[in-house]
Amino acid sequence: MSDSNVTLFCVLTQLINRIAAACEAIESMAFIQRIFSLHQIIPDLIDAGPAEIARIKYPSGAIAQVGNVLTPTQVREQPLIDWLADRDSYYTLFMLDPDVPSRAQPTFRSVCHWFVGNIPGCNVNKGDTRIAFIGSGPTQDTGLHRYVFLIYKQNGKIDFSDSPRTSNRSHNSRSNFQHMDYVRRYGLAELVAGNFYQAQFDNYVPTLHAQLLSGTE
Repeated sequence: MSDSNVTLFCVLTQLINRIAAACEAIESMAFIQRIFSLHQIIPDLIDAGPAEIARIKYPSGAIAQVGNVLTPTQVREQPLIDWLADRDSYYTLFMLDPDVPSRAQPTFRSVCHWFVGNIPGCNVNKGDTRIAFIGSGPTQDTGLHRYVFLIYKQNGKIDFSDSPRTSNRSHNSRSNFQHMDYVRRYGLAELVAGNFYQAQFDNYVPTLHAQLLSGTE
């Protein structure tokens, strides 16, 4: 094969690979839109799905897999979260339950289970935790609740000092939490990643509820 043919072959191979990658990305985004719409996260919380499925794994070994059912016992501890983050950028994470007290009557939509801003790259532990993580605590006989993780890219570092700060022993500022108010207030950019699972009452829930009543703020 001549040098010119080799060069043409390499160019064509690169072009084919790029087209394949683009098609894969489009297919992945279409899947994300479908699954977030199927579970009505679109439009209950967001207008359009994230660009990527965040990887979420709990110390118990449980993994959130876009709508799978986990137990409150499995998700009681703060998970590890990973996504395709730019290490020189900052991100904001929300974890929300839009189904309180139940999906049929969500009068407290949404309850915030976690709110962290100024996350450098995907190092959540180095971010500014405004509302500390709590696990799932759906009330008995209220069916499955959706627990939704939404990760927004910031345009730069943000002063979150006017946002509530809540410990993991308090209900304060969690109910009727409208995350889109914060998206607009702080000019948060693209919804880059997200994921969700479902859970219903188990024997761990009373322990969590007692924990949330034990603090004073």
